[in-house]
Amino acid sequence: MTSLDPREVLRTAFGHLAFRPGQEQVVRAVLDGHDVLAVMPTGSGKSLGYQLPALLLPGLTLVVSPLIALMKDQVDELGRKGIEAAALHSLQTPEERRRSLHAARTGALRLLYVAPERFASAGFDRLLGELSVARFAVDEAHCVSEWGHDFRPDYRLLAAAASRCKRSDGGDGRPPVIAFTATATPEVRSDITALLGLEDPLLFVAGFDRPNLFLDVRRVSGEIEKREILPGLVGTRRALVYTSTRKSAERAAEALRAARVPAEAYHAGREEADRTRAQEAFADGSLRVVCATNAFGMGIDRPDVEVVVHFEIPGSLEAYYQEIGRAGRDGRHADATLLWNYVDVRTREFLIEREDAEEDPSRPPSAADAPQREKRRELERKKLRRMIDYAQAPACLRRTLLSYFGETGVPDRCGACGPCRSRRAPTDGEVLLLRKILSGVARGGERWGKRKVAAMLAGVLEGLPESLASLSTTGLLADVDARRIEAWIDAAVGAGLLRLSEDSYRTLSLTPEGRLLMTGRPLDVAVVPPPEPAKRRRKRTAGPAGGRARGRRR
Repeated sequence: MTSLDPREVLRTAFGHLAFRPGQEQVVRAVLDGHDVLAVMPTGSGKSLGYQLPALLLPGLTLVVSPLIALMKDQVDELGRKGIEAAALHSLQTPEERRRSLHAARTGALRLLYVAPERFASAGFDRLLGELSVARFAVDEAHCVSEWGHDFRPDYRLLAAAASRCKRSDGGDGRPPVIAFTATATPEVRSDITALLGLEDPLLFVAGFDRPNLFLDVRRVSGEIEKREILPGLVGTRRALVYTSTRKSAERAAEALRAARVPAEAYHAGREEADRTRAQEAFADGSLRVVCATNAFGMGIDRPDVEVVVHFEIPGSLEAYYQEIGRAGRDGRHADATLLWNYVDVRTREFLIEREDAEEDPSRPPSAADAPQREKRRELERKKLRRMIDYAQAPACLRRTLLSYFGETGVPDRCGACGPCRSRRAPTDGEVLLLRKILSGVARGGERWGKRKVAAMLAGVLEGLPESLASLSTTGLLADVDARRIEAWIDAAVGAGLLRLSEDSYRTLSLTPEGRLLMTGRPLDVAVVPPPEPAKRRRKRTAGPAGGRARGRRR
């Protein structure tokens, strides 16, 4: 390890008086020559984990980065600090690429940024043997895993590429590999370690909680309501609005401009010059709101984003967490709101199915690839289901999110999310409704899911198993719509009265607290009541004696 003090370099080269939480431990582990996997939230300054050691180590730090915009922003920022860095990417002119390669060969660079696709080039492969590499850094390392939200097949080439690099310290074997990501569940961390060939890596997992972010899910009836409430959610604040499609980005920007909120759309369908202009205007503060598909924001270092709105549901909790993480980096209060309508799930499902059409045309899929493609699609569907669970969560949103990423000891209630703020003691009528629901779950043997239990209680018998159709609780809530009962079942789960199984069946069972309430014993309970349904006329079929409405349809 170098004898220079990293804290002195932090001050003189980067202009910071102190490390952020978790940064110094990562920097020292990298300097000591360990393989490292650092999972650090967006906005925590994880890039310092490879940038600072690059100034203290002999040789070049090779940085694999997935986005050209991200590479360009980091190289430009390092240049402003007087740090020798360059990139290799497809938007450069041949002369620019030659200059970057020459500087890397001659030892004039501290850092060289490259895209993972570069490692498929025979020419670049030969270059690896010529470079004197101090550290092989992999940014956005979740891309190596099919469980990661931005899986990139070329990331699978990196372990072999690192093994072909020459160590700058003259030691045996490959240079140390250091991997960084902002979003990685335990299963993704395991994949990263195996697929990058990390050897006894030191694992650093910073806390995922962003306590200054207020998390909320707003249920909306559809596109019209979204367009109506979006200007109010943004207000006069700096904001990012994320959408599923290019058309949605345009419509969201139009809705804001119609309300006299200056906004621009950003997506791959716009001209490169227009995208660059929008990105630079947002970065320099002259544009307050951008409505964009998911790529926007990577590398944008604005600490004062106050609002992130998801106009439609994202494809995974990893993507959602990364995108809301672009708000409140200055530590001040910021709002993250998901506009939730189940219809939007269809768009996500369509995008999963059409992924094949967007693959690299130079490598068209073959019949032999079909099983792997289907495996990928099933993984994407699983991640989408987890995202839907979050959108429908009646419990604390922060706990739901942090538990997904493997954090333990998270309080049941954070007090800083929509459900926690809406939680209150149930009225006498609501307690009676909850007791009837709990009785229905118990009478059903605690082996059915939400829809079957709700249908049984409402007396909707079509398609109902005979074991549910003949219970004493069948039709017990015949005067309540089945969907309304489902919403109250969600509320009971969020209140800790019911639990859902972890398997795909999602069966309901009573908690000890639920049994106490069901039997009428005093219990201090708080619920997030579902919103009142819109009034509408409904035909009702009178049930038989005993309150059962046999044959009634939804």
